[in-house]
Amino acid sequence: MALRLIRNRKFVHAVLQVAFLATLIGIISSGLMIAHESITQQGMSSGFGFLERSTGFNIGFSIIDYDPNASYGRLLLVGTANTILLGAIGIVAASLTGLMVAMMRLSENGSLNAISRTYVEIFRNVPLILQALFWYSVMTHLPPPRQALEAAPHIFLTSRGIFLPVLNVGVAYALAALGVILAGVVAAMIIRRRDIRAVASRKTRNTRRTVIAAAALCALVLMAAGRLEDGLFSLPELRGLNFRGGLTVPPELSALAIAIALYGGAYISEILRAGFNSVPKGQTEAGHALGLSQGQIFRRVRLPLAIRAILPTLTNQYVWLFKATTLGIAVGYSDLFYTVSISITQSGQTLELIGILMMAFLIMNNAISFVLNRINQAIELKGNQARS
Repeated sequence: MALRLIRNRKFVHAVLQVAFLATLIGIISSGLMIAHESITQQGMSSGFGFLERSTGFNIGFSIIDYDPNASYGRLLLVGTANTILLGAIGIVAASLTGLMVAMMRLSENGSLNAISRTYVEIFRNVPLILQALFWYSVMTHLPPPRQALEAAPHIFLTSRGIFLPVLNVGVAYALAALGVILAGVVAAMIIRRRDIRAVASRKTRNTRRTVIAAAALCALVLMAAGRLEDGLFSLPELRGLNFRGGLTVPPELSALAIAIALYGGAYISEILRAGFNSVPKGQTEAGHALGLSQGQIFRRVRLPLAIRAILPTLTNQYVWLFKATTLGIAVGYSDLFYTVSISITQSGQTLELIGILMMAFLIMNNAISFVLNRINQAIELKGNQARS
């Protein structure tokens, strides 16, 4: 009987897995015990109680309220919000840049093709940290506010940042408006799922457009509520030695966003180009036979089929670009990695803060992967799903 169990591969694999798990738990437990003894001998406290203590220092940039009297927990929340902001801007900008460059690479125009190829070879082979430092030096060497460069009406470029017009709404109004828009989009998706022939049904398309338009109108009403006396927009104005009003984008954020957009766009353009080249020519020829224009063929045939082919690779690229936000410490951007580093120096809670940093990035990166994987499953061809 014992020989039969040993010969059973499943039983052997289970025993090996249990042994490996037990060894791993033992190593981690031993490391924690040694670290706890070392901290106790040095007279330092362990645990997460320090998150409620006041920091006593300020940081350069935050999209949520923060002051030196705030707690370490608030500081980490600020760093997380700044990281999500930079990651969202960088990923969206890199996607748009990559799409534009990919279309140039596929163009029959020799000049556009040469420009896009040169762009890819330059920005893909220069380390991202060097690009971030270069753009940071460019942004900090712009003219001072009194000699600001006006790139467009009410848009000013200065060494202290980029000043932009912004909607004069509070956070609560903005979140409510965003919730209304999301509800409208979800309602439109539900309407489309209920009608299997939604693509060919003009009535269903009009209904979806009406729902989205109504949601957008409600969002505008919410954002304008209570702000009409102050004006719907806040415009930057030069007062003294600096601008007041509007939205201020600090040089650190703009430099990192440009670097991530250009560096990530070089990789995403190659991914998109491979996806476009994977679309069979018969599909585009069928679109021509149906009388579709070049733009319609691109939007309804080539782009959807290319996205199906490249979304797994694109997901990995997006996760990598989000992790690249940790380079903010090189230019002084107050992202999560930067705030954790300062907190370690000030509080001495190294293990706890490193654990928080690892867990935060694990959650955020897995959230990106989860959403994109669900999208990949939703758009996957049913024949491929059945074979898998």
